[in-house]
Amino acid sequence: MMLNVADVHAGYGNVVVLRGLNLEIQEGEIVCLLGANGAGKSTTLRVVSGLIRPLRGNVLFQKQDITRSSPNEIVGLGLSHVPEGRQIFATLTVRQNLLLGGYAHRQKKERSVGLFDFVFNLFPILRERVSQKGGTLSGGEQQMLAISRSLMSQPKLLLLDEPSLGLAPLVVIEILRVIQDLRAKGISMLLVEQNATAALHVSNRAYVMENGKITGHGKAKEMLADDEVRRRYLGR
Repeated sequence: MMLNVADVHAGYGNVVVLRGLNLEIQEGEIVCLLGANGAGKSTTLRVVSGLIRPLRGNVLFQKQDITRSSPNEIVGLGLSHVPEGRQIFATLTVRQNLLLGGYAHRQKKERSVGLFDFVFNLFPILRERVSQKGGTLSGGEQQMLAISRSLMSQPKLLLLDEPSLGLAPLVVIEILRVIQDLRAKGISMLLVEQNATAALHVSNRAYVMENGKITGHGKAKEMLADDEVRRRYLGR
């Protein structure tokens, strides 16, 4: 098993957001989280990546307990998080942003070169923009950079929070294509995506979240055909 989140309670200060959350991801899977705003989807990703420590419960990554591990330690184990809003370094160049993502491999020059080639093959436009400052990129290019920066750490599990948010339809198609390419390369993913239909089309399984709890789960294809899911989350 790649990830196991067991009975996790978490929140911000006195506000509890997750209430006994349970989910799992198998190796090579894309799993998406469905739910309304405020259901706890982004908080789930923050707990898994170590940005928030649970009040209760455990997070296991490849059978290793990472519940109390720091974000830096978690990245070193092979788990990377692409946050909502991209959060790239606007005053740094594309190359510098990528180098920060590959900080764990800073002493392995040959590996870093190979990683640059890897992300540039996924997003060729970034090769053309390599000396350009991140803040001058288009929204789509910034999202490509945010994903590429996380890939520079060579993750086994990638957390993606709203990767298509605010992007033009053609860019969304490109991002979704890359997500499928990454799965083909053996990278597992936990996906939060406002475009629930698109998310289900690229996922293996899905969980439905309400008020910080999992209220349903199943194969993505089954979710697409489920009348209740279609009515509540797919706009049909």
